[in-house]
Amino acid sequence: MTRTRLELLQWFGLFGGALAWTVQHVVGYGISDSGCNVAGRQWGLPLTTLQTALSLATGAVVVAAWVAALVAFRETRVVDRDAPGPSGRIHFFAQAALLGNVLFLVIVVLDGVSSVYHLPCHQS
Repeated sequence: MTRTRLELLQWFGLFGGALAWTVQHVVGYGISDSGCNVAGRQWGLPLTTLQTALSLATGAVVVAAWVAALVAFRETRVVDRDAPGPSGRIHFFAQAALLGNVLFLVIVVLDGVSSVYHLPCHQS
């Protein structure tokens, strides 16, 4: 595999899960908020369906980022962990992405479950 392709996989693996969760959180807040507004309620949007679809889509992006990090990690497994240059960096960031994306997948699942089962429009 070429170095350019490995670097693209490494960067997607490192930042893909974080960006996916950020999009899920911001768009999910907008979906929940639209169900609480008078203008949003007249649209008749199925909020639970939208939140579930958003969670599944972002979960798929996080899994794809994890797979990209795994490919980059496996392609550089013969590299010493302290190797200089791009090969050592790709290997190190791929390791970090493997752990980070597991955490982001848990966050995406928890965010999705809480947005589906939480009733956003009630007095506390």
